[in-house]
Amino acid sequence: MDAKRESERTAMKNRTTVERKSDRELVVTRAFNGPAHIVFEAWTKPELFKRWWVPKSCGLSLLSCEMDVRVGGTYRLVFSHPASQEPMAFFGRYNEVRPHSRLVWTNDEGGEDGAVTTVTFEERGAETLVVLRDLYPSKEALDAAIASGSTSGFSETFDQLDEFLVTLGDSVGR
Repeated sequence: MDAKRESERTAMKNRTTVERKSDRELVVTRAFNGPAHIVFEAWTKPELFKRWWVPKSCGLSLLSCEMDVRVGGTYRLVFSHPASQEPMAFFGRYNEVRPHSRLVWTNDEGGEDGAVTTVTFEERGAETLVVLRDLYPSKEALDAAIASGSTSGFSETFDQLDEFLVTLGDSVGR
């Protein structure tokens, strides 16, 4: 089966759910076809991450992607948008890194209103269940993130990851 048809089948099978679980927590869930080690690599290797992270429909361009994925290591993503003269930077620190199973990082660009993101990778046969949890410091901080639209791209981003994993899996022979 060619990669495009496989991707279409995957997109129909796997659905991203985005739910507000409490006043402070947003949870995004999706099953991906492929083993946890490949899905985890797509999240932790800059050369892979930058190929799927930015929702294509939002008009952003990823100018740089620096990731030192280890406890205490940092990340910095710099984006441009046609409506903004200045690039936007998103950055933080990795608090926890458990290969193939768990990542925890801070989102420091928001100052005290920045969320802490936890992503888990649970292998289930030929699939990996990914659960992303953004925990905000307050109800108001999560309300502001939702109102700004910054939480609205998860479905598209995860669709792009699903499509990318098909090509990545083919290249590494899953």
